[in-house]
Amino acid sequence: MIEAHSYIAAETSWIDDIGEGTRAFLGVPKRFAGPYGAVVLGHERYGLVQHTLDLVAKFASYGYVALAPDMASHWDGDKEALNRGDVGLTLTDDEVQGYMAQSVHYLQTVPSVDPGRVAVMGVCQSGGYPHLANAIIPDVYANIVFYGGVRPRDDVVAALTAPTLGIFGEADHTIAIKDVYAFRAKLEEHKKSYEFHLFPGMPHGWLNDTMPGRYRQPEAEQAWKVLMRFLDRVNAGGFPQGRVHWQMTAAWSRSYDFTKNVRLA
Repeated sequence: MIEAHSYIAAETSWIDDIGEGTRAFLGVPKRFAGPYGAVVLGHERYGLVQHTLDLVAKFASYGYVALAPDMASHWDGDKEALNRGDVGLTLTDDEVQGYMAQSVHYLQTVPSVDPGRVAVMGVCQSGGYPHLANAIIPDVYANIVFYGGVRPRDDVVAALTAPTLGIFGEADHTIAIKDVYAFRAKLEEHKKSYEFHLFPGMPHGWLNDTMPGRYRQPEAEQAWKVLMRFLDRVNAGGFPQGRVHWQMTAAWSRSYDFTKNVRLA
């Protein structure tokens, strides 16, 4: 098990079983007054590694209870190899929805959490998990997608009840800009609210400060501010159920060529 750091503004702990033997990492604010909003955080393809633990604590430092389920809890493979990225973890949509549902329901039982304000966030491989969760849990109140999840099924999109924040990068080697626009078009086809931001020059994984080759501090800090403002608007009723809100901010080169985007370490 990866050891959590000591976080100044967050009380963190490992939960051995949030349901059906799933372990998870929990972060609770040390300041502010509850009841708190909450976030379920899906991990990247590496499993529940340090970057995800740090994001859980960061949410807590900003006043949100956060929970990251270990979606390799029932996997019998080599977890150290998974954490290194040497092997992959393939989950079915049903398995993802099971982990997400356990996590949302667990947070809704935490006394300091407002059960009506639980968001779901996915990063990279887990980018599509928020929509899978919201498709079966209508009281999810916000979906947060970081550079992933651009090919959801139509039935999943049709079932969405919460607005989506999408964060993408121009230099992402896994997601072409045309894929971002196709994702946007699918949300519009089903009249679902979204706010998309396409950051110029950003590679895949630029939020991850444990990967020096990818991490971009100024843009990561800007993206976090975008995320916090989005949640503030959701909290303030900025996405009413009876209206559709579409917004996209994008900057990219006229000579953009997806084939020139490369994977960084």
